Amino acid sequence: MDFPIELTLEQKFRLQTLKEQVQSLTQEEAQTYLLEVLRQMMVKDNLVKHLLKDAA
Repeated sequence: MDFPIELTLEQKFRLQTLKEQVQSLTQEEAQTYLLEVLRQMMVKDNLVKHLLKDAA
């Protein structure tokens, strides 16, 4: 399977917007934000694994 590894133009724009927003966060706010993003990525991984398992 070939998976795209580059971000779309829309994703690049969103990333730049987020970069500007997080620059004003305190260290504690940034750590909280990072942990939430990592939690959401894990949930997404679990969902993808579940969908792939059901598709097989």
